[in-house]
Amino acid sequence: MSFISKLFRFGSHNMAIDLGTANTLVYVQDQGIVLNEPSVVALETLNGIKRVKAVGVDAKMMMGKTPDSIEAIRPLRDGVIADIEVAEHMIKHFIQKVHGKRSIFSYPEIVICVPSGSTSVERRAIRDAASNAGASQVLLIVEPMAAAIGADIPVTEPVGSMVVDIGGGTTEVAVLSLRGLAYTTSVRTGGDKMDEAIVSYVRRHHNLLIGETTAERIKKDFGIAVAPPDGIGHTIQIKGRDLVNGVPKEISINQGQIAEALSEPISTIVEGVRIALENTAPELAADIVDQGIVLTGGGALIAGLDAHLREETGLPVSVAEDPLTCVAIGTGRAMEDPIFRGVLMTA
Repeated sequence: MSFISKLFRFGSHNMAIDLGTANTLVYVQDQGIVLNEPSVVALETLNGIKRVKAVGVDAKMMMGKTPDSIEAIRPLRDGVIADIEVAEHMIKHFIQKVHGKRSIFSYPEIVICVPSGSTSVERRAIRDAASNAGASQVLLIVEPMAAAIGADIPVTEPVGSMVVDIGGGTTEVAVLSLRGLAYTTSVRTGGDKMDEAIVSYVRRHHNLLIGETTAERIKKDFGIAVAPPDGIGHTIQIKGRDLVNGVPKEISINQGQIAEALSEPISTIVEGVRIALENTAPELAADIVDQGIVLTGGGALIAGLDAHLREETGLPVSVAEDPLTCVAIGTGRAMEDPIFRGVLMTA
């Protein structure tokens, strides 16, 4: 390494980024997770020129409430970059937020996780965005591997393990062994599809239009995989716009109805797990009977999802200790620990 590049890397913190459809988490070497913010950017158009007005938490608060001159957008869809320019601004903002303003001497090595089903073009877009944001070197790790490392699954041993990472845009189902993916499938269904399912259910059955943010809150606070025994469970009040009269209105819905709304995205996830199990080698399948399936990602927090999967597959199913941060922690460990360096990719 030349003296100049050493000088630039002096004082830099290598970082791992879980670039999620819903949230972006940044893990700094020897410090752990230092940032966890929504993957949202608010752009303001002044005199025909777009500029970034807010990123992260501030931008998320503007979603669905912006005037014509401002739009709050999510640069990632289905786990991959949909708008590279905006994603670049977002990554740059988060790097600078973590590093402070002294980033003239901060060209860190950055490890970013990508969905296992992402194409080489999508991976290049992520790599370019991080490089343009100031990274000296960009390495990639596939999401299910990062989730497994973060959930303390023994990925380096000759033992088959299965991880199901339910993120905002995708659900990653993978069978891992010896630092590699023996089988992986990426289902383009996750938290976003659940939100959409709640929005369309309320519109169809109650003629009420609710926003994405309201749907997300319903899912987080009252989402349930299977209808409660009494078919009703908790009842909640939700507000939106009446599609018949065009005026704001409040209605009540119960958990039984929410379970009905979520049944389609959840059955898609269960189907993805089934397909993975069907394609698993017999020896690895035997290990999974003992080890069971580990759920990670925000979707793992849906009440009763582990029990539902257990019933559908007949296998032991557990939820990781902290499913929301598993991928970020795993990405960070892969960067720090030489044991895991073999799982990182340059392209």
